[in-house]
Amino acid sequence: MTAKSVIHYDSNTRQLVLRGDWEVSNLSHLQSILAITSLPETGDISFNGESIVKMDSAGAWLILQLQNRLDQKGIRVQQFHFSEEASKLIAIVNKKLAENSGMPAVKKPSLFAIIGYNSVTQLNELRNFLAFIGQLTYEAIRLVFHPSHWRWNSLSSVIYRTGFQGLPIIALLSFLIGVVLTYQMGLQLRNYGANIFIVDLLGLSVLREFAPLITAIMVSGRTGSAYTASIGMMKLNQEIDALNTMGVTPAELLIIPRIIGLFITLPLLTVWSDIFGVLGGMVMSNNMLGISWYDFLHRFPQTVPLRSFIIGIGKAPIFALLIASIGCFQGIQVKNSAESVGQNTTRSVVLAIFFIIVADAIFSVIFSKMKL
Repeated sequence: MTAKSVIHYDSNTRQLVLRGDWEVSNLSHLQSILAITSLPETGDISFNGESIVKMDSAGAWLILQLQNRLDQKGIRVQQFHFSEEASKLIAIVNKKLAENSGMPAVKKPSLFAIIGYNSVTQLNELRNFLAFIGQLTYEAIRLVFHPSHWRWNSLSSVIYRTGFQGLPIIALLSFLIGVVLTYQMGLQLRNYGANIFIVDLLGLSVLREFAPLITAIMVSGRTGSAYTASIGMMKLNQEIDALNTMGVTPAELLIIPRIIGLFITLPLLTVWSDIFGVLGGMVMSNNMLGISWYDFLHRFPQTVPLRSFIIGIGKAPIFALLIASIGCFQGIQVKNSAESVGQNTTRSVVLAIFFIIVADAIFSVIFSKMKL
């Protein structure tokens, strides 16, 4: 429908002829047409509503908005040939607008109100998350007694996408972390002639802290966000409702394979990160501190205990459960809009990284108390 067929201004009679359906479903189209319609800057103008087929309150509001805009410019507007129903509707909307214009401004909520609202919102989300975990636990127990319901194809696909496809970026990032750590610590050790102790510091820091932490953060940004986006889009497209209709629970097909897959792959990615983190440190030690490859590898098993490697690997499954559960939960929480997918994806990554760091801090306190 062209602009002229819906809204047409006749400069000879100074009439704005309105046609078609003036309803909320057509509101954005009518607004765009009015924006490009040339109207006079002075004098009088008439609105001709003889050819209006349908009108609701949104169409009446748009006509009144245009009339008020012209009145502010000093242009007097007259309405004629409007049907009786349309005239009554315009009068009712005009009355409501006049009443609302005299309403007092809404007060800005106080700081305590904002804190209270956010606290209640977070508590409700925590309750929903705990209910989500309980439902997953029930589904997992059910699958244990029904092995034929396991989705092995989904599980292998998750392991391939989250594990194998993540190897290059994890290797590159870990290698660079090893280089940076060696450079920063090596500068200080070189001042005291203690170059060889870089092996001790690098091994402990990479195996125990940096490799599991950096790997988990990278996976949360890469995999956790993918979990939220994919499940959210499936909910948006009503695919999850279709699964429920077919008698297949979303947990069985979508969520549990993702959680188990990441539970398997994150410890393996952490080992991969350990290798390249130490390799980056070896390269930097050789070039900057003059420590040969043989000296580095000879000292490494003597000064870095196996306990550090086991502690680092032991953190990975906990981080995996946090990333996968938060990512899937945020995907299930997506509302019926594409904007909600983006918001929940961002929220998934932020929450996953936050709880990874909190969990790592808790591990540090526990290991300190246990003198490990």
